[in-house]
Amino acid sequence: MNILKKKLKKVNKIKKVIYFFTLLLYLTTYIYFMIGLLNLKGIETIIRIIVLLFFGIWFVVYLLSGLLSLISKKMPTFIILTIISLLCTPVFFFGSSIIIKNVGFLNQTQRDKIEYSSNLIALKETNFTSSSLIGMIETESDISGNQLAHKLIKKNNLTNKINTYEDYTTMIRDLYAGKIDACFVSGDFAVIFKNESFEDVSEDQEQSVPRIEERVKVLYEYSEIMQNQDVQTLEESKTKQITEPFTVLIMGVDSEKDGLTANQAFNGDTLIMVTFNPDTLTATMFSIPRDLYVPISCNHNRYNKINSSAAYGSSCVIGTVEQLTGIKIDFYVKINFKGVVDLVNVLGGVTVDVEEPDFNWNAGINCNGRFCEQNSNREFGDQMIYLDPGVQTLNGEQALAYARCRHLYALSDIARNQHQQAIIEAMVQKLKTLRSLGDFEKVLQTVSKNIETNMTTEQILSFYNVGKNMLFNSKEDEKVALSIKKTYLSFYNLTVWRGYNASCLGYHQNSLDAITKLMRVNLGLEKETPIKTFSISYNEDYKTPLVGQGIYGGEKLETLPSLIGNSKQYVSEYCSNHGINCTFESTDGSSTGTVIDQSVHENTLLKALNETIVFKTANNQASINNNTNNTSEDKKEEQTSEDKTNDDKKEETNTTTEEKREETNTTTEEKKEEKKEETKTENNENTNNTESSDE
Repeated sequence: MNILKKKLKKVNKIKKVIYFFTLLLYLTTYIYFMIGLLNLKGIETIIRIIVLLFFGIWFVVYLLSGLLSLISKKMPTFIILTIISLLCTPVFFFGSSIIIKNVGFLNQTQRDKIEYSSNLIALKETNFTSSSLIGMIETESDISGNQLAHKLIKKNNLTNKINTYEDYTTMIRDLYAGKIDACFVSGDFAVIFKNESFEDVSEDQEQSVPRIEERVKVLYEYSEIMQNQDVQTLEESKTKQITEPFTVLIMGVDSEKDGLTANQAFNGDTLIMVTFNPDTLTATMFSIPRDLYVPISCNHNRYNKINSSAAYGSSCVIGTVEQLTGIKIDFYVKINFKGVVDLVNVLGGVTVDVEEPDFNWNAGINCNGRFCEQNSNREFGDQMIYLDPGVQTLNGEQALAYARCRHLYALSDIARNQHQQAIIEAMVQKLKTLRSLGDFEKVLQTVSKNIETNMTTEQILSFYNVGKNMLFNSKEDEKVALSIKKTYLSFYNLTVWRGYNASCLGYHQNSLDAITKLMRVNLGLEKETPIKTFSISYNEDYKTPLVGQGIYGGEKLETLPSLIGNSKQYVSEYCSNHGINCTFESTDGSSTGTVIDQSVHENTLLKALNETIVFKTANNQASINNNTNNTSEDKKEEQTSEDKTNDDKKEETNTTTEEKREETNTTTEEKKEEKKEETKTENNENTNNTESSDE
């Protein structure tokens, strides 16, 4: 060692400085590079280890060989070793910087702790005092509507009387009606209820009704940073391997701001359940209509529209969808739709077949046969988005407008669901074409601001292996492509009494069963039943069938009709057939008679009925009442027949997009339908159907 020191003293000081500077710079950047590569968990582990070992060995080589060449004055060798080592340092630095930066974007999509908030709101004209009546959600698991509400009361020493409610919609309707003076809601109430109407108006009038933030004022607010309840709900999913089939629930936040707010409650108008099989590279998409009437898991399984579950947070939505489908959800992805504008623009636009509108008017604006919708800021006038029907490339604003619109189509929210599936599919296809590192970073940056998920960074990075399998499993004459199977839930209209007549949707169980079977097959939970026959028409364009469409039958939700005017015997039989407890009170002491009043409101959901119905009867004029009974029963049968006809028509409506126009459409649309029927009749004469069957 002493000999080495003596020889080093004889070496030129500048050369020694260069040597030790290079050594230190290499080691520093190498460690930084190591940190970057270690962040790429699950990606080419063996290759990463080999790379780190190679450059680690090179450090030892330069440490020893550089020193020996310096002492022995072999300057050409020393210069070459130094140049190679110095050239490695910028590679280490910039390579690691890019990795850490992009992994950081992915880390931002996961939030272990978030800020929850509760606001006490009242109508702007309300004078709030200590005697004012306050509404609160009764479910203790509701963080914003119950837990934080109690803390807000304690913090502000409120002594007001409290009325508890099962759901937010009923509570806010009572606020609007003046039955309560104030109520507790999430701090994101403007986003959560932006598409909800708490007054009895027609669908055409909805957009002209002032939004909730324009009607109310915030009296008090309270917030607290807490553990993300949604991540805790799906805690076991952290160990889920992306190489196995998995499920994802996509939840849309229709915010007017870029980026996601902290609070987990949202409006829930867009729910899409996706299954993905990495072995077959097959995905299924099931768009769940927002007005679907189902048991809400976090609210004692009380029935409500499925989008109402979002007011309680993502975990409530997840539990409700799992109950509906019977399939466990592994991951959730919450997307801010405003961010879709930036994401589509970064991708260079998406190619979509814009569906021809059924109606000309949207929010009082004549679209003149074209598609028209507000822009991302909900602006009309010059900012309206207009599109011609047909296949075309949409920019971000156009894609978001198409994904949001429902008022131009006869199927309303169902049509919007189909359009959203088309947009998502187009974005996935466009993502596969990314080649520029700069574009990739822009996509990640946009995603990090507008997407929240419980997927870990390691799980997200595992999609690299899926992409690699697509590349290396491709044959020269055959490309391995991602297959996306879309679905359609056959539905029927349902009016339910909830203190008001709520317009909802029921679903045909057989249609849902077909959809869930498709998803279970894709997840490897069931074996696929082979299709043994098929038919095609040479004169019609082939369209990929939507699983679940045109399938009816199975259990349906029923509501209580008005039984007033029917005989006591008829009502008694009705109660017996439907398993309803009922009693009769005669107003004139007669043992028979006609029902003149019922204690439970018509359109009450029978499944939710947990009380005995009291029917009041009268029998003053037997002969007249008999005629009335017969007439009532005749009317009942006539109404039942009419309802059945209407249901059949609605089911027909769900079968194809071409058959969905109703009799209320304009004369022009009727003529178009007549023309289509004439064309179809002519084509049928030349149609040659072929059938093939598997032996």
